[in-house]
Parts: sequence; C-alpha cells; structure tokens
Amino acid sequence: MSAIATGSPVPGTTESLESDLTVIPESSRTTDLRGQFWIWAGANIAPINWILGALGVSMGLGLFETIAVLAVGNAIGMSLFGTFVVIGQRTGVTGMVLARAVFGRRGAYVPAAVQAVVCMGWCAVNTWIVLDLVMALLGRVGIVDPDNASATPRILVAAIIMVIQVVIAWFGYRVIAKFERWTVPPTVAVLVAMTLVAWFGLDVDWGYSGVPTLTTTEHIAALSAVMTAIGIGWGITWLGYAADYSRFVSTSVPSRKLFAVSALGQFIPVIWLGALGATLATLSTSTDPGEIIVDAYGALAIPVLLLVVHGPLATNILNIYTCTVSTQALDIHINRRVLNVVIGVVAMAIVVVFVLNGDFAATIDAWLVGIVGWLSPWAAVMLVHYFFIARRQVDAEALVAPPEARLLPMVRPTALAALAIGVVCTWMFMYGMTPLLQGPAALALGGVDLSWLAGGLTAGISYLALEAVRSRRTTVSG
Repeated sequence: MSAIATGSPVPGTTESLESDLTVIPESSRTTDLRGQFWIWAGANIAPINWILGALGVSMGLGLFETIAVLAVGNAIGMSLFGTFVVIGQRTGVTGMVLARAVFGRRGAYVPAAVQAVVCMGWCAVNTWIVLDLVMALLGRVGIVDPDNASATPRILVAAIIMVIQVVIAWFGYRVIAKFERWTVPPTVAVLVAMTLVAWFGLDVDWGYSGVPTLTTTEHIAALSAVMTAIGIGWGITWLGYAADYSRFVSTSVPSRKLFAVSALGQFIPVIWLGALGATLATLSTSTDPGEIIVDAYGALAIPVLLLVVHGPLATNILNIYTCTVSTQALDIHINRRVLNVVIGVVAMAIVVVFVLNGDFAATIDAWLVGIVGWLSPWAAVMLVHYFFIARRQVDAEALVAPPEARLLPMVRPTALAALAIGVVCTWMFMYGMTPLLQGPAALALGGVDLSWLAGGLTAGISYLALEAVRSRRTTVSG
C-alpha cells in the first residue's frame, strides 16, 4: 500500500532513498503532517532557547520589550523557514542538493561543506550546553557533588547523550519523526508545569522595565542583539535544514497547510521558552544556565532534568541527520549510517574540548553569529534563484544526476560571488562578543547588529545584478 494511503513513508524504501540521496517519489511520501510539527517543536524545546530568552533582560531590556522583540522577529524568521519547507516538499530533495540548481553541480560543494561543519558543531555545542544544567540538577537531588570541578562526570554524561542521539539518527526520518511525536507531548507537559511554577509560584518581576541608564544607542544595540540571536536570526539558522525533512511530505498536501504546521512548530516553542527565560532572568542575576534553572526550580529538579536531557536529543538528531545528507551532497559516497557514527565520534571529541576549555557566553554568541553570517546570504541567493531566475521550475532529477552527466553547470560564478559578497557584508554589520566578530559598520553604529539584514539584502541584490549582466552578455554574444 502506498504512503498516500497509509499516511506514512514505506519503511524499507525510505531508508534506501535516504542512503542514495535521490528524489523522494510520491509512493514514499506521507500526507500526515503531525511528524513535521513535532519534529520542529521538539527541536526547539531546548534549554538554549530559554537561555537566549534571558539575553534581552540580561542586556538591560525590559521584560515585555524582550518578549515583543522575540515575537516580531520570529514571525519574520519562521515565515522564511516555512518558505524553505515548502520548496523542499515541491522538489523532493535535500537543501544542499537543491543548492546545486543555484551554485552549480560542483559549486554547491561550498554551501554543503559549510552546512555539514555547522551541523556537527551544533551537535557538539548543544550537547555541551546541557551538561551544566544536568550536573546542577543532579547535584540538587544529591546524586552528584555540584562543587566537584572534575571534568570526568560531565564527559560521561555527554557520552551517554551522544550515543542516544547517534542511535536515533541512525534509523533516519521515520524513527526521528516517531521519536519526536512520542516524546515531545510529555516534554510539553513538563514545560507547562515549569511555566506555571515560574509565573504563578515564583516572584517574577512582571513590571521589570530594564536598566534605566542605557543610552539610546545601547538600547538599540541590545534590541538588535536579541533580534539576531533568537529573533529573525533564529529562524534563519534552520533554513538549511528545512527541505531535508519536508521532502518526505506528499505534494498532494496543500503548501499553505504545510507552511503553517512547520512554522508554528518552530514559532510556538521558541516564543514560549524565550518568554520563560526572560521571566526567569528577573529572578536570577546569573548567566550560567545551570544556576538559572536551579535557582528557579530547585524542588522540580527531576522533571526539569528530563526536559533538559530531551532538549539536545530532539535537536541533535536533526543535526546529525542533516550533517550526513549534507556530507553526501559533496559526492562522498559513504553510507549515511556510517557517516552517522563518524559524525557522532567527531562531535563527541569537540564536546570534550569544550568541557576542558570553554566559555559559555562567548562560545554560544560566536557560534550563533557565525551561522547567521553564512546562512542569511545563502538563503537570499537561494530564494532569488528559485522565485526570480528559475521561476519555481527546478528539474529535481537533474540535481541528483552524477556530475559526469553534465545536466547542470559545474559552477555558477554569479551565485558564489553573490554569496561571498553577502558574507563580507554580514561580517561588516556583525557585533559579536569577540573583536574578530565585530565588523566596522557595527562598531560605527555603536554596537547595533544588522548582520542578517545586510548579508541577505546584499547577497540577493548582487545575485540579481550579476545574473542580469551575465544574461545580457550571453544574448549579445549569441
């Protein structure tokens, strides 16, 4: 019986198609959108979102001002995300395979390589972030000594989490979707309890209006930082992942329905957790995630611990899976499951480095800013090509054909040049925590971070202009 009738992909066929990185046919697609909602919701019910939600308050913004920035920013960012979800459904290929239509058959190696590295790094960062939370909560219930400075317990916890992540991602889309569908609802129940305790049982300063001594420039800079970290910038960080999962959705499903389900799957938990983090920030002056949670939820350590552990699992199974298909997009002919294990081993090695030598705030800020630094211009070039150059007409079969078939240009210089221009402009308007990530334009603006906007606009406009010049020259020479 086909997937259209059952509502879920055919098991054996799906795994074979995932390993071969081919176009997903209708017979192996699903009409059930619950998996899409829970995948994206689960990936965002993670500790990093309430930590980032606390960013605005810690930078001196008011409570409701912070929440408003989160809501407006994510409404824009998740709309962009939903667009890439629909493109994935329509083409049936992964995001980095789709990039071949824009950057060329071999030119697309550039974004594919970057995406693979980004996903592997995110896997390590997300696993590392949760360690302080886990150790603090275990210490609260007397299982470990929270004052023990030894790295061994943290590394052991990280290894256990990493193994679970690798095992789930090993089985591919079907098991990932089932894991999220069955584990996210109980996690939401814990989140509801946390929220009720925070908002009705703790002394939240609902009238917190921020630091009155902030100058106008400092105020705008803080707003832009929140917008980049967990506003529009947060939605942008997921653009490279979107098509990897929506390619399994049948084209018989209305695009607007898929768009809404996927975008809301991201939007709801990000805003919820961001608002929760902002309210927690009015209770604690700490920027350490473990201290924030323990200060607020000491009596609820066990259920909160379950939510904390689920966070990196739900997020990192997507990171590992997307990393494997992005690596395969480099024409590296290694079985996806073998890559799955290799990626887990490398990510674990990075976690050990973080545990032995890592600063929470600086590492997270640099990582998030770095991601926006390439994804914003990449997304702009992709969207311009899809809607204005190709006019939504993409030959998906040509995208998965071997290079020697020469069904696509090997390299599209205009797209790569526009991407490079966008990345440079992103850096110029970037204001990170380290001097290297503080561009001249952002410094001139007093720390205002408009990196995502500058990078996206310059990349998109540059690509349109370069393609117009190329087309004119082709017409003249012809």
